[in-house]
Amino acid sequence: MPTSFTETPRDLAFILSEGNRTRSRDVLTILSGAGKLAAGTVLGKLTTGGKYVASPNAETVDIEGAETATAILCYEVDATSADVDAVCITGDAEVKDSMLVFEATVNDSTKRAAKLTQLRAVGIKAR
Repeated sequence: MPTSFTETPRDLAFILSEGNRTRSRDVLTILSGAGKLAAGTVLGKLTTGGKYVASPNAETVDIEGAETATAILCYEVDATSADVDAVCITGDAEVKDSMLVFEATVNDSTKRAAKLTQLRAVGIKAR
């Protein structure tokens, strides 16, 4: 019987270009309870505590501030039960729009465009 596999987004595959050395990357803390996040996930920063989660469409209780997209996760992580430090793109980069992963509430082209505009404000341009 044949076995089938589902391939998740590849680490760093969403990057078209970035600044020299580590100029475009920072290590950020993904909040415990954020779950399993794929490489290319668009992140927002919590107002309280400064940790990151997948950026929702609108302000959400307990993750206020995260509705503004500010970074993109470089490698798949599992933050289900503990905070995880992760390498992220935080600016001065071009990324592949089609390879970005959005939180479930970012579910139409208008909401997606808003997230891309927010990323552009921090120097991340989606193409």
